[in-house]
Amino acid sequence: MLKRLTAKWFGIIFALMITGLTVIGCSSSDTVTNGVSTSTSPSGANLNGAGATFPNPLYTKWFDEYYKTTGNKINYQAVGSGAGIQQITAGTVDFGASDGIMTQEQQSLAEASGGPILHIPMTSGAVAIIYNVPGIDTGQLKLTGTVLADIYLKRIIKWNDPAIAVLNPDLHLPDTDIAVVHRSDGSGTTFIVTNYLSKISDDWRIKVGNATSVSWPGDIGGQGNAGVAGQVKNITSSIGYVELAYAKQNNLPYAQLQNISGNYLLPSLEGATAASEGIGLPDHMKIMITNSSNPDAYPIVGFTWILAYVNQKNEIKGKILAEVLRWAVHEGQQYCTSLDYAPLSSAAVANTEKLIQSLQFGGKPILSQ
Repeated sequence: MLKRLTAKWFGIIFALMITGLTVIGCSSSDTVTNGVSTSTSPSGANLNGAGATFPNPLYTKWFDEYYKTTGNKINYQAVGSGAGIQQITAGTVDFGASDGIMTQEQQSLAEASGGPILHIPMTSGAVAIIYNVPGIDTGQLKLTGTVLADIYLKRIIKWNDPAIAVLNPDLHLPDTDIAVVHRSDGSGTTFIVTNYLSKISDDWRIKVGNATSVSWPGDIGGQGNAGVAGQVKNITSSIGYVELAYAKQNNLPYAQLQNISGNYLLPSLEGATAASEGIGLPDHMKIMITNSSNPDAYPIVGFTWILAYVNQKNEIKGKILAEVLRWAVHEGQQYCTSLDYAPLSSAAVANTEKLIQSLQFGGKPILSQ
C-alpha cells in the first residue's frame, strides 16, 4: 500500500514539474502571428543596428550609457551609411543609420520590404577637410568650396597651384602632387560632402553629383571615416574629409573653409549648431543643411539619422528601440558636445519626438504619450 501511494504521489509531482517547466519555457518564447513576432520576454532582448561611421563615437558612448542604465544591449556596426541602408532593407538589423537621405529608389525598396520607413535625426556634425602637408598646421590652410571641388575634380593637382596660393599668401606651399583621398564605401559623409560640392560647383553637380557613392575622378579610397583618416595620416601631400571627431582623434590638421557669407571658418561645434538655426524643419526631418546662409555656419554640416520602420515586427525590440531613441534625443544629448557633435535644437527635438511616437506594433503606438 505504501509503495502504491508513494508511486502515485511521485507521478503527480513529476507531472506538475513537467507542467511548470512547460509554462516557464513558454513564458520566455516568441510566438509568430501573421508573420509578426510577439515576444513575451520582459527583458534581455538585444538590438542590432548598422550604418554610418560619422556618428560612431557618439553612438558608442550612448549605447554604453544606456546599457548601464537599463541593461538593454544595443550592438552597432559602423559599416557605412550605404551598408546600413542595405541591411535595414534586407531586414538583417533592427535599425539602420545614415548621414545621407535615402534616394527614392532606396526608399521604395525598403518600403516594399517593411513598410513606411522613418529618418529620425540624432545629432548633427561638421565634416573637416583634413590634409597632410609638412609644416602646415590646423587652421593655417584656407580653401574655398570652388577650389575644393576643383581639387576633387583633379583640375588642381599641385599644392602650389595659383588658385590655392592666392588664398594662402603667407604659406610656403610645396610643388608636390595632391593625393586626393575619398571614401571607398557607400557613405553618408560622402553624401554630405557631395551635397555641398553640388551646391558650390555646377561642374561637380553635372559630372559627379550627390550620393552616398559616386564615381570619383581620383585617387585613393578609404573604408569608413577611420580609413580616410588613416590614409591621410600615412600619405604625405594628401587631402581628405572626415567627421570632425576623427580629425581630432588622429591629430590631423584641418582647413578653414569659406562659407557663403565669405567668412573662413574651422569646423566646430558652434559652426555646426549655427548651420541648423533659422531654417524651417520639415516634419519628416529629411533636410540637408550644407552651405547654410547663416554667417556663423561652417559650410559642410549634416544631420545623421536612425532609419526605422514605422511598423515594428517585434513588440519587445520595438519598444526598446523607441525608448533608446527617446532617451538619446533627450538625456543623451548631454554627451554630444564633448565628442564634437551638435545637440539637436528644441525645434528638431520636437519633430524628432513626434517621429519616435509614430512607431507602432500591431497598429498601435509602442510608446505612451
